[in-house]
Amino acid sequence: MATATDSTSAPAQGYKYKPFDTSTFIARLTLNHPPYNVLTVPMMAEIAEAIEGLSSRSDIKAILLKSSSPKMFSAGISLEDSKSDRVFQTLDAFNRVFNAIREISKPLVVVVNGPAIGAGSELVAFGDMVIATPNAKFAQPEVKLGVFPPFAAVMLPQMIGPKKTYELILTGEALSAEEAQHLGFVNRVVPEAQLESYVETIINKIGEFSGPVLEVTKKVIAGSQGLPLHEAMKKSQDIYLNQLQALEDVQEGIRAVLEKRKPVWKNK
Repeated sequence: MATATDSTSAPAQGYKYKPFDTSTFIARLTLNHPPYNVLTVPMMAEIAEAIEGLSSRSDIKAILLKSSSPKMFSAGISLEDSKSDRVFQTLDAFNRVFNAIREISKPLVVVVNGPAIGAGSELVAFGDMVIATPNAKFAQPEVKLGVFPPFAAVMLPQMIGPKKTYELILTGEALSAEEAQHLGFVNRVVPEAQLESYVETIINKIGEFSGPVLEVTKKVIAGSQGLPLHEAMKKSQDIYLNQLQALEDVQEGIRAVLEKRKPVWKNK
């Protein structure tokens, strides 16, 4: 059974499907429902609850999501939870995960070292950055079950374009990691042997910066998508003037440049 740890590394109760470590500046969530990391309603509730609980954690700068399985990221929603008498609860649970990720201001980095299928692929799409190995592939095979992927049908056209979305959803065929990178679905594909060191390099790079600055930056990028350009620019400038400039770390960053030294962030 998976355990969870808080910032003092003491075990927390109730997390069955994913280890959750917040003992450093990175909150590490690990999908742990072997062998295929099938997403059940209870598992999705745990993922959402964990992310929701990070909103007030000023010590956490980013979130890292990965799988405990070396062979599979996630095979998607369980068949039991896909049945018509349970699908409402399933969609509600997945919506909660989506809303938790959308509303959290901390960057989400997703690591994929195996297939991400159906809702597993949609979960990857929620990431702000995605790092994959050549073992990864991404598929929306719901058409084979006589349904369509409700989140992918809306999200993918904005991410990879409508024509490629039609191809993926209407054929159920998978994207390779390299194709996903070419389309912008994945940021970087790295050899499996280098995955851990590369991920730690990215995480440590994020850790060099001010947490609140990262948060307002994500707020602008995420909140501007889909808006007309003039509205997006106005929103960005409002946040820059009224939220970013109020941070102590902004003044420290300017002083550090003038004094030719590294900034000492207060993360506030």
